[in-house]
Amino acid sequence: MVKGITKRWLLRYLSVTIAFMLFLIFGGSFAVKSYYYGIVKQDLIQAQKEFNSVYSNVMSETKETNDEALSQCVKNFSEKNDIQLSVLNENGDKTLVSDGFEPETDLDMSDFSQAMTSPENTAFWVGEIGSGEKVMSYTVVLRDNDGSFRQAFRFVTSLSEVDNKILFAILILITTVIVILASVVIPSLLFIETILKPVRELRATSRRIAQGDFETRVEKMYDDEIGELADSINHMSEEIKASDRMKNDFISSVSHELRTPLTAIKGWAETMSIGEPDPVTMNKGLSVIIKETERLTSMVEELLDFSRIQNGRMVLVMDKIDLLAELDEAVYMLRERAASEKKHFVYEEPRNIAPVLGDKNRLRQVFINIIDNALKYTPTGGVIGIQVNEENDMIHVVISDTGCGIAKEDLPRIKDKFYKANKTVRGSGIGLAVADEIMTLHKGKLEIESTEDVGTTVTISIPVLDHDDEEILKN
Repeated sequence: MVKGITKRWLLRYLSVTIAFMLFLIFGGSFAVKSYYYGIVKQDLIQAQKEFNSVYSNVMSETKETNDEALSQCVKNFSEKNDIQLSVLNENGDKTLVSDGFEPETDLDMSDFSQAMTSPENTAFWVGEIGSGEKVMSYTVVLRDNDGSFRQAFRFVTSLSEVDNKILFAILILITTVIVILASVVIPSLLFIETILKPVRELRATSRRIAQGDFETRVEKMYDDEIGELADSINHMSEEIKASDRMKNDFISSVSHELRTPLTAIKGWAETMSIGEPDPVTMNKGLSVIIKETERLTSMVEELLDFSRIQNGRMVLVMDKIDLLAELDEAVYMLRERAASEKKHFVYEEPRNIAPVLGDKNRLRQVFINIIDNALKYTPTGGVIGIQVNEENDMIHVVISDTGCGIAKEDLPRIKDKFYKANKTVRGSGIGLAVADEIMTLHKGKLEIESTEDVGTTVTISIPVLDHDDEEILKN
């Protein structure tokens, strides 16, 4: 992955930057060359204009012949140290050459040929002469009024100094581009490294977590998105560690919960199988076996419900029901147990409440689970109170007890799967998680308030049957 990030950056972004820089170099080089060569062209054109002006003045001020005046002007050409002036005949042969510049016998004369055919009667040429020196030539053809050839002037200048200036300018351009590229690439690579280093650590840490090392933590290097990711992974590791601990506690708790009734069933079965037990022992043994079997069945159903919730396969059989009837059934089932444990029920049953849309078996299961918890955590002589009220199209079933209560630090997680605040009391630790999910499926909620050593209050809320619910039932 690390190599992938660097490679992706090199291919996508650095390659584009380099391509743009190369475009600047080649484009800039072309522009510099065009600029300097343009100056040389203007110098040759200006030299030709000045020569024509001098030649015209000499012709008007002296009595010399045309050839003598031309020869004098060519020899006295003011730019002869930098520019060679040649006078050409119709065949392109040199008839006069300015002093100060060595004549070239095998110079390319293509500009003369172009000027002879050009409507403007002018042409430029750039190339190397026999000595290897690069030059620029400018040829101007003069014609009479009838268009016949009269004379041609050819101005030639060296490009060596100009090419040196162009080369120097290009080197400056390349150096500038390299500096700019370095100023972009080096900080970018350093920045990428600041990302890759914590990413490498995050990857290594996540692998250790995946292998079961939940104690490992990521060092937070930066207070940014990477830092937030490090915090998230550290939090994830803590949550996984807590979940793993709860899972182990759950397995241990379930194993213990299963072992207890199985031991009782096995013990009484062995007792009843020895000899011929008297009717009292037989009845007591059968009673224990039935009771423990029901306990096992309840635990298995609870586990199956939890599995269905985890897999999203819990299906509710929705119908218009009387919530009080299901609550009465749950109270009736547990009233005898409360009496045997010397705990008091205080149930204030309202005269009537609105019907609800729900699964009666699942809602009864929720009531039984909450009341069962209240009985488990309430000491002998304690009180379990049940109240029902209807408010704002919601029915609230409030079940309170005077038990041991829940510690403040345990309360936020009491509905988490596998979580048990009090590990000394029997139970799998998933009953509240199942009950909470059932209420969520009913568009209701399950809220818990508790004070340690004072008691716990559980409020079960469910919406009353409305017009939309009736339409669902009809369909």
